[in-house]
Amino acid sequence: MAHALIIGGGIAGPVTAMALRRAGIDATVHEAYPSGADDAGAFLILFANGLSALAAIDADRPVRACSFRSEAVEFLGDTGAALGSRPIAGPADGPTPRTLPRAALHRALREEAVRRGIPVVHGKRLVDTAVGSHGTVTAFFADGTRAEGDLIVGADGIHSRTRALLDPAAPGPRHTGQLTVSGRTRDTGHRVPPGTYRMMYGRRGFFGCTTGPDGTTYWFANVPGAELSAAELAARTPARWRRHVVEAFADDGTPAAALAAATGDDIVGLNVYDIPSVPVWHDRHTVLVGDAAHATAPNAAQGASMAIEDGVVLARCLRDLPDTGRAFAAYERLRRERVERVVALSAAMAGRVARTAEERRERDAGVALGMARDTAGTADWLAGYRIDWDARVH
Repeated sequence: MAHALIIGGGIAGPVTAMALRRAGIDATVHEAYPSGADDAGAFLILFANGLSALAAIDADRPVRACSFRSEAVEFLGDTGAALGSRPIAGPADGPTPRTLPRAALHRALREEAVRRGIPVVHGKRLVDTAVGSHGTVTAFFADGTRAEGDLIVGADGIHSRTRALLDPAAPGPRHTGQLTVSGRTRDTGHRVPPGTYRMMYGRRGFFGCTTGPDGTTYWFANVPGAELSAAELAARTPARWRRHVVEAFADDGTPAAALAAATGDDIVGLNVYDIPSVPVWHDRHTVLVGDAAHATAPNAAQGASMAIEDGVVLARCLRDLPDTGRAFAAYERLRRERVERVVALSAAMAGRVARTAEERRERDAGVALGMARDTAGTADWLAGYRIDWDARVH
């Protein structure tokens, strides 16, 4: 049985390992961090396409168990006035989108992979790779250890070392001009109706929140901001991030500032990056999946679903085609146009967030509703995407 070395244990790594196992290919997941990430208040939504991709490899049930339904979205302008509402984008016959903490998704996928007998090894930060005389590949790690296999899957995220080794000229991440801050609170004064996202178009940023069945309200704020260095990010305390969000939405008539003020230390802030296009996705021995191949800003909320789709499609290609070269080429052909379209969509949405305060003041409720309708119009090609596991790849 062929053996895959998967670099990265976030979302794409465990999903790819499970899909490969279902396709008859063994795999080991090598994660750089010594343990699973906490990610404080960070959360995400999985749309119908991501859930359906998990269902294709029978891996959706543990994710459903730690998530909750998300059925509708309502919009507020910066005065607090209601701008309208609609069902969350998705085909009528598809699974209902689910919301969950990012750490919970990581944990559910990792534990399901281990339950299926897939080794997940921590503390393995990739530094180099080599191809042997018989076509085997070796991964070298920072702790001095190595691993051998038949192929390498780079699932190591937006700052992928695998991508840099595959193509030293590959573009690096591009800062989108915004910062994203996420938090969660049990404060009872700011709960949202069950199954609903409340989205607020503020004068100096975009704010969204939803409340889970246990009464926890999860929120995020996308605000214009210059890229922060690693040292600056490390120095930012939850209190400083809280103050940053409160100040950004203080002049609005929405509940955004009050909700952020009611949050304790479950707050995390990040630079927002994307990579519009990665020229080289693979050679004959190594292939990229997830953010390593197509990093997207979080505005369209599709990064996790795209990574999940990648892993399942790659496994089908390796199952059905006679060698890795042809399998990797088919995988790229099936995925590149779709994921780059998602990256472009998210970049356009991020660009709206990064406008100057003066430009944002000129935007009225009609423009805000136009954005909502544009997003809703992506449902068919985006959330309506389905992977047929049993269909052969030619």
